[in-house]
Amino acid sequence: MLQFLFKRFLQAVVVMLIISLLSFSIKDKLGDPLREMTGMSVSVEEREKLREQMGLNDPFLVQYGRFLKGAVQGDLGTSYFHKLPAMTVILKKLPATLELTFAASLIIIFLSIPLGVFAAIKPKHWFSKVIMAVSVIGISVPVFLTALALIYIFSVKLGWMPSFGRGEVVHVFGYWKTNFLTTDGIMHIIMPAIALSSIMLPLFIRLVRAEMLEELSSEYVKFARAKGLSPMKVYFKHALKNTMLPVITVGGVQIGIMVAYTILTESVFQWPGMGFMFLEAVNRSDIPLIVAYIMFVGFLFVVVNTIVDLLYGFINPTVNLFGKSK
Repeated sequence: MLQFLFKRFLQAVVVMLIISLLSFSIKDKLGDPLREMTGMSVSVEEREKLREQMGLNDPFLVQYGRFLKGAVQGDLGTSYFHKLPAMTVILKKLPATLELTFAASLIIIFLSIPLGVFAAIKPKHWFSKVIMAVSVIGISVPVFLTALALIYIFSVKLGWMPSFGRGEVVHVFGYWKTNFLTTDGIMHIIMPAIALSSIMLPLFIRLVRAEMLEELSSEYVKFARAKGLSPMKVYFKHALKNTMLPVITVGGVQIGIMVAYTILTESVFQWPGMGFMFLEAVNRSDIPLIVAYIMFVGFLFVVVNTIVDLLYGFINPTVNLFGKSK
């Protein structure tokens, strides 16, 4: 266990170094931050003085070394626009994004598993055909179109749902404010969560169905049926358990991707999370905040993948945490 965690820690360090180098190397391509900070009224001479004071004229390796030194200490720079440490800005926006991702994940889990299993158990049923047809459509429709359609139908036409913002939230601790403790907050999160889940839900339905079909045709399932076990026990105790192994592996990666995909969902619904913050940072050429966001999302990917590997090792009896067959 400790050996596994140590290896993953070393891998994480290498991955984060690569992400930091890539994200820091593109900062000069994102516009001139001084123009956004000072406007057009400041002279070229004054702008050059500010550039010198901020260290923007230093060689790339000097700037990158200074950035790494601060990053090791948890300092990813100061936001040009917010005038706050970039990590502070991100942590203030993080709860909104995590709650949106959590709500979307719940929708995916509670719909993809029963629908995928039903489509595998009864592949010729008319409802199974509807499930697969809708999943194809869901894969083809971009998330922003789904979001706009939801707003048009349920907010503009029917007036049932709020169309933007987080609504009424409750302070929990630190920077964390939650939607889940008020009716208004829950109403505000429903449509963004549905829109965000529409990206992954069709993929998970098809994945569960494909894995379930493969397990149902395996020898141990045939043996279980020959022993006279009930169909429900065969489906849910034997086949579904092994079906979940690849689903968990893929799901861990997709959760990280969903955090990145919140950019589109948050921009349509004006959801005050990290994705919406990132778009504003790009528009303002807030380079420290952009770089910090990329670093933070990369860190989330590393953490989620490590947790998924741990879960896979505990759930799968044929693989231990050291990567050797038992």
